[in-house]
Amino acid sequence: MTQQEKDTTIRTVFEIINSGGMENLGEAISILINEAMKSERSSVLNAQPWQRTDNRTGYANGFKDKTVISKLGKLLLNVPQVRGDVEFYPSALEKGIRSEKALKLAMAEMYVQGVSTRKVTSVLKKLCGLEISSAQVSNASKLLDEELKKWRTRPIGHIKYLQMDARYEKVRQDGMVLSCAVLVATGVMEDGKRTVLGTSVSLSEAEVHWRNFLLDLKKRGLHGLQLITSDDHSGLKAALTSVFPSVPWQRCQVHLQRNAVPYIPKLDMRKGVANDIRNIFNAPDQAEAQRLLDLSIEKYEKSASKLSVWMETNIPEGFTVFSLPGNQRKKLRSTNMVERLNREIKRRTRVATLFPNEASLLRLVSAILSETSEEWETGKRYLPKEDS
Repeated sequence: MTQQEKDTTIRTVFEIINSGGMENLGEAISILINEAMKSERSSVLNAQPWQRTDNRTGYANGFKDKTVISKLGKLLLNVPQVRGDVEFYPSALEKGIRSEKALKLAMAEMYVQGVSTRKVTSVLKKLCGLEISSAQVSNASKLLDEELKKWRTRPIGHIKYLQMDARYEKVRQDGMVLSCAVLVATGVMEDGKRTVLGTSVSLSEAEVHWRNFLLDLKKRGLHGLQLITSDDHSGLKAALTSVFPSVPWQRCQVHLQRNAVPYIPKLDMRKGVANDIRNIFNAPDQAEAQRLLDLSIEKYEKSASKLSVWMETNIPEGFTVFSLPGNQRKKLRSTNMVERLNREIKRRTRVATLFPNEASLLRLVSAILSETSEEWETGKRYLPKEDS
């Protein structure tokens, strides 16, 4: 930033403060932070805006609006974006603040509601301290929940590929500890980048939970789907048939391979069966995959008849991906994208062990996913460009 620009910014800040006093302090701070982030981006790129230089490490790529809740009120920020091989996130913004705050609140709720254990108390000492009142937790929760609800209900738009999965967490309800289903939907946009579309928490993974979740995605503008990838959840399959009946469905090949294990009669057969299924899925096209499947069905017809029948019925559900460009199949033939998210959720939730209610669980999961989605949307392409 040139000296003239610096002087102009400072004069603007002075005018805002002089005209409105402390009431306008938040607006003034927003301007200063925005200028600081722009300056930091120029430093990282090793080039000023519009400057021609051989030392440039990347390029500016506009700005992304972000609202930060602070002691001065809402700060309306313009977060600088970059493109190229350089990574950049303004140091003025504390990355990960929402998920950390959500984790602390989850811990605090346990303590306040009297459900803490010795382990939970120990974690509270490290994360929050013990001087936490129910009123403080309530106020902090309200602010965070408003922000996360906006993320969960934001418009979606055109999504080419959808991946869905569920995991379970322990929640206390009516004096009992119950398993709560956490549904997660991720997508690949037209530009090849990933995004987390949303999440839902409920004490059931029944068809009605999946159906309501899918209907909400559709209500938020989800359209243009070319493929949906998921595991063989009975409730999910029924819901997909109801909400997206014309969209091709791909059964996760990784889960399919695992599902074969109970039908293998002998332990020493597992490696051979795994290799056969892997060769089927790695075939160059569907015709070759079907040929290899037919050979495997015949191969195990006598030595493992139940496996043979299972393969004939189930393996073809993993063939839908063959209709896509060859260089894109690998990342769309399984739910690995959402599986990695589930591992990250588990890494954070295992600290809490037990959530006092569904809202507490939804808060933490939403915070983790919203941050991940921002990283994906501003990062590199997930899918390569289609084969020409």
